[in-house]
Amino acid sequence: MVQSAGVLAPGARRRRARTARRAASVWSDLAVLALVGVVLVAALGAGGISVYREFYSPSAFVTRYLDLLSQGRAADALRLPGVAIERSDLDQGSFRNASDALLRRAALAPLTDVAVTEERPDRDATAVTVHYKADGHPGTSTFRIRQTGWIGIAPSWGFAQSPLSVVDLTVRGSDRFAVNGFELDRRQVAAKGAQASPLDPVPLLVFSPGLYSVSVKTATATADGVGVLADKPLAEVPLDVQTHPTDAFVKIVQQRVDEFLTQCATQNVLQPTGCPFGMTVPNRVTHPPTWSIVSLPAVTLQPSGAGWKIPPTPATAHIVVEVQSLYDGSLSEVDQDVPFHVDGTIQFLPDGSASISITSPDQSPTEDHSDQG
Repeated sequence: MVQSAGVLAPGARRRRARTARRAASVWSDLAVLALVGVVLVAALGAGGISVYREFYSPSAFVTRYLDLLSQGRAADALRLPGVAIERSDLDQGSFRNASDALLRRAALAPLTDVAVTEERPDRDATAVTVHYKADGHPGTSTFRIRQTGWIGIAPSWGFAQSPLSVVDLTVRGSDRFAVNGFELDRRQVAAKGAQASPLDPVPLLVFSPGLYSVSVKTATATADGVGVLADKPLAEVPLDVQTHPTDAFVKIVQQRVDEFLTQCATQNVLQPTGCPFGMTVPNRVTHPPTWSIVSLPAVTLQPSGAGWKIPPTPATAHIVVEVQSLYDGSLSEVDQDVPFHVDGTIQFLPDGSASISITSPDQSPTEDHSDQG
């Protein structure tokens, strides 16, 4: 049989159909592979971005720093690039003379709920803003980060501006205090040591962010925790703490005042030397007078600069003295109460003792030194 040129045999038609199906299958497979490739590239890109953000970005660097603080790893935090301060490069006196006694684990308060909220270019650096809770108190800080080099194909970072701050601390009424429970003595951390004035602020380097609470509990003074949040890099944060005298210290001062007045009463003169009471009579004294204390002052203490003062407090003495009239020579006895007031100051000396000065009528203070304890 002769086949027409325009008509395919049934076998040829089947072969052509199979070829078409294979070609369609190949194109379909290629399309799937292309789609898979696009998905893989996208996944790799997203994964790379995620890895960068989590481990190699400025935000990751700041998060690392805050994680170290939250774990109390102060020494490791200090070793991060840009944290430590080159004091020779600073013009600010507080930073130049600041003590680093608080840059340790024992002085750190809890830091929790850290979250980066913004990362943006800032001139030649990157500004990273974070929210957190410092010992339960919410705060926000912004740090400037700059690239310091490369670790393989990943960038390395450091602080363009140190995150350390300075707390300028003044504690009134005590040389000893505690910061977040870590005990210090002003005379050990002040730049001038024991020669520094008690009212000169003591600059203390601290990590920011951080909450720093100052408390006092000594034999003479107490103060509940007074806190300040250091939340800005290279900032100076003033903190002034006023203590309160302890009952035991007031009792000691009371005893010293009582002893002083009792000693004054042993002087058989009208005007006991250096004492806050006395009497003047217009007649001749025939026998030495006799003094006694009828009512002792109820001593209280009020803040006064770096120490304390005894506000004017009433008391009463009693005098018995025989006098002779200059007019007619008659004798009479003066037997009467003599009201007076006691006031004075209490200052702590460099050796730790307390100097109690009680003011006499001529404003000349009489001093008594007592151990501060």
